[in-house]
Amino acid sequence: MTTRRDVAVVLSGGGMNGVLMEHGFMLRLRESSLWPRIGWIFGTSAGALVGSMAALDRLDELEEFLLGLQPDDTFRPNRLWQLPFLGLNQYALPKTIAERFGDLTAMARELAACECEVVVIATDASPGLAGPDARDYELVYSSRRTDPETMAQAILASAAISALVLPMRVGDRIATDGAWVRNFPLAHAYARPGVRRIVAFRYIPQYPTIGTAALVRLRERLSRFSRVPPIRAFIAELREAEARDARGEPGHLAEMILRLTRAAIVRNTVLEERLAEEKDQSIHELAQLQADLRDLVSRNVRSRRDRARLLAELEERFGRANFPFRGDPAHHGSWVHRGREPRCGPPRPARVDGGGQARPDPPRLRARRRRAARSGRRPLRIGRGSGLGPSRRAPPRPRRPGRHSPRRAPCSPVVSGRRSARAAGRARTA
Repeated sequence: MTTRRDVAVVLSGGGMNGVLMEHGFMLRLRESSLWPRIGWIFGTSAGALVGSMAALDRLDELEEFLLGLQPDDTFRPNRLWQLPFLGLNQYALPKTIAERFGDLTAMARELAACECEVVVIATDASPGLAGPDARDYELVYSSRRTDPETMAQAILASAAISALVLPMRVGDRIATDGAWVRNFPLAHAYARPGVRRIVAFRYIPQYPTIGTAALVRLRERLSRFSRVPPIRAFIAELREAEARDARGEPGHLAEMILRLTRAAIVRNTVLEERLAEEKDQSIHELAQLQADLRDLVSRNVRSRRDRARLLAELEERFGRANFPFRGDPAHHGSWVHRGREPRCGPPRPARVDGGGQARPDPPRLRARRRRAARSGRRPLRIGRGSGLGPSRRAPPRPRRPGRHSPRRAPCSPVVSGRRSARAAGRARTA
């Protein structure tokens, strides 16, 4: 029997620490019953690397690779005179992976043949054209729809930390670390038809601060030359930078760029989680609304034919509804995000006890009926003559319940017994 692949895995970015933690996460997931059901892996930066190796089922090889990895094997520092032109480091990871895993294009061909689809996110760093810029700067590459050579380049570009290395060419685009635009690609998993469960891992880093400690040491070394006018002016600038840092302001340009980098990445990650929670809540409320409408029809429509027709129309209308938060209309409300699964699916069964007798209505429904009885409103009726369908004759108007005779559910045998006793008492009195 073929296992249905309806689980999506979402992996965030996170640098080297993120690679290590996501590798352990995927190892644990491989031991669970969800592993053979995984049909999609969505990853950014570190998640793109780990997700690709997990789809190929080469996590053991990745562990050996990570344990033997040295700093120069990933980001090799450039010489001082190269910094203004090539950035802080040389991106040595592509060459290291090719030496230890083989040709990257061949690995991308294996990904294209896998039953699990891999989707990686990169940031578009291509030069803009003259005029208004309306791009969203997000590049999405799928192992099913991207040629192997471009896919191999996209995985490496997604993991190219732009603060350390220059962007890379991916096909006809220039791409860099995908964390700038979508560090946690939950939205792509929600929008993919066929996904019924989402298992996500987000790495929450502790960003370093540069501060002014190096500037303090530099000022102390230059203090012996404070009589030289240019050096005296430079020392004054260093003191102002230290004062800004003491007030919580950026002491220098590098600190400001680091703060903006943190804000951009953390902000788009938080927005991604917030949108996912709103989608979960919307799906839950939609499923609850559908169940409540079924319950109202079942309770208030007396005719079996009208009841069946209205229930069929409700199912058909909800099936045609195309809400943007539903994803696949055939599987709405069946998502799981961080262990929370909304109640949805078939109509709720009738509330009965062990003897087959109907149980009392919930307190909220009883309170609603008492409020309707006190206000004198007509109870809801759905059927012929209710204005919701074709009508031949209007139904008899129900008696307005009095203050001392609240309306009760006709399905309860205890209520029926009380009414019979009350009627018998009135007959004896007469």
